[in-house]
Amino acid sequence: MMSKALMCGAGGQLGQELVLTCPEQWQAIPMTRSMLDIADPGQVARALDDTEPAWVINAAAFTAVDAAESEPDSAHRVNAIGPETLALQCRERNIRFLHVSTDFVFDGTQGRPYAVDAEPNPLGAYGRSKLEGENAVMAVGASPVVLRTGWVYSRHGGNFVKTMLRLMAEREQLSVVEDQIGTPTWARGLALACWGLADHGDASGIYHWSDAGACSWYDFAVAIREIALELGLLRQAATLLPIPASQYPTPAQRPAYSVLDKTLTRNLLGQPGDHWASQLRAMLVDLQQYEKHEL
Repeated sequence: MMSKALMCGAGGQLGQELVLTCPEQWQAIPMTRSMLDIADPGQVARALDDTEPAWVINAAAFTAVDAAESEPDSAHRVNAIGPETLALQCRERNIRFLHVSTDFVFDGTQGRPYAVDAEPNPLGAYGRSKLEGENAVMAVGASPVVLRTGWVYSRHGGNFVKTMLRLMAEREQLSVVEDQIGTPTWARGLALACWGLADHGDASGIYHWSDAGACSWYDFAVAIREIALELGLLRQAATLLPIPASQYPTPAQRPAYSVLDKTLTRNLLGQPGDHWASQLRAMLVDLQQYEKHEL
């Protein structure tokens, strides 16, 4: 008998990959933002009563980091009130709940990968709203799962990889920040980790998942350029200039180092995780095949 999983934020990068990677023992029930307001208790209650899922996976989020500085109430509603509402409604119905959070709950000053019990200290409105969501979900109880990740990209929607491909096709030279370090995460691998945690009945608490390794945004951009040239996704090699973050001011301050320690998750799932560079190649091949299919 298949178990049902309701996915919030099914129109986003992770949400779409959750649908694409749904294991055969699961039935995916995708809910986009237009279908379900996760901060509305009545809407959430009706959705859960109508579908009766075993799990709810919350991939819905206000992810515009800079916009959150000028729209903190909007970020708080989606990133804090929404997860709390889902957790409360799931607890009432004995439904398991997995909430996806972010590396931006940390300030980036530690200089080594952040363990799941490291002390959060977000630098901006986005990180604060996500931490409030985490805390609210954990306070509700009922053995929730909070899965932190970072630097997510895919062939869906807007992200760093697709932005770099577009800019490198349009310009001969680009400047890219070299002193912010993290780990790129292909949304497909993240989706598989979500399914793995849902399959593992004993999973509860806070976990971390991203691809293996670490790099700067500059390193990431160089890898995008080289693989895209090899695959024929780019016709010319744009010059990439490494710059400090101080030369690229943004409304939101970002952590200088946000690599996550995935040991707990890897041990639980028995999955060592693939290196970010090999995952990037796999995603670019996926993008290439998708674009050919669309033509």
